[in-house]
Amino acid sequence: MNILYIGGRDGTAIQRRDALIRLGHEVTQVDPQPYVPAGKLSGKFHRETGGLLCQSAVAKGVLAEIHRLNSNPKFDAAWIDGGRNIGPGLIQSLKGFCTKVINYNHDDPFGKRDRYFWALYRKSVPYYDVVGVVRPINVDEAKAKGAKAVVLVKMAGDEFAHRPREITQADIEKWSSDVLFIGTWMPERGPFLSELVDQGIALTIYGDRWQKAPEWPKLEPFWKGKGIPNPDDYAKALQCSKVALGLLSKGNRDMHTTRSTEIPSVGALLCAERTQEHEDMYEEGVEAVFWSDAKECAEKCRWLLANEDLRAAIAAKGHIKAIANQTFNEPSMKRILERAFAH
Repeated sequence: MNILYIGGRDGTAIQRRDALIRLGHEVTQVDPQPYVPAGKLSGKFHRETGGLLCQSAVAKGVLAEIHRLNSNPKFDAAWIDGGRNIGPGLIQSLKGFCTKVINYNHDDPFGKRDRYFWALYRKSVPYYDVVGVVRPINVDEAKAKGAKAVVLVKMAGDEFAHRPREITQADIEKWSSDVLFIGTWMPERGPFLSELVDQGIALTIYGDRWQKAPEWPKLEPFWKGKGIPNPDDYAKALQCSKVALGLLSKGNRDMHTTRSTEIPSVGALLCAERTQEHEDMYEEGVEAVFWSDAKECAEKCRWLLANEDLRAAIAAKGHIKAIANQTFNEPSMKRILERAFAH
């Protein structure tokens, strides 16, 4: 297919673009972010109004870029990744030269935490030919907002970005850790990691915004830097850890995350909150380790740190299961595309 990909040029968005290319599609990308208001005050205003007041500027910029790339554009599909700044007007314009307009959103645009942030997105839902979501609860919520068709997929890792790397001695010296967490600060994460510190767990933390945590004075000695955007470094950091934590986002109503696949996919040991979705993905104590609170997590970490052979066995079996689960970009995107063209 000839696909117009409207999404960011970094993070997991770029991984999904590359997955479409690996699937054999011809992909043209347009990033809407340059047409969103920049600056601290305008950015804050934009977030609080959910993109409603900048949708015309984004539409104008995106369409101009498309026509700059191709004076007579014609695509089998437009894939809108995320779509918080994409309004109904732009979607209708895209339908003039795209057979199908698809949305995929692995955030939680229908939840309470970011309800203002996703105001424009929710208005746009009825205009898509198909909407891909990653939480069972989002299926009925999307339908309630007028979605024509909804596809449920899991939050995906990436076949290429999250493959094991060859680890050198220099990598071990740079990235070695006992209990690793890579992720952005969220209000519930500060108390959790703080309690692990109180329990004597040797943490290593990478991620943004941790300075905002009320627990920052306690956590600062364990913070080693911002997030790790480079896929090679990200994989190596996980591989060089003895235990890798998979924390959920409570505000996003997560029962699993991309980390649930990324960690075992690179060959690291997943230590995550016990949920039904995690239990469906991995056999507890065999392919991954689960816990219900910080106290149990600390107990599990101490148990794992004292048993090198056990850690290696769980990580190896978890890696095999992650590959078997196929919760990766390529099958997820293929399924959404097939649904869009099923009728």
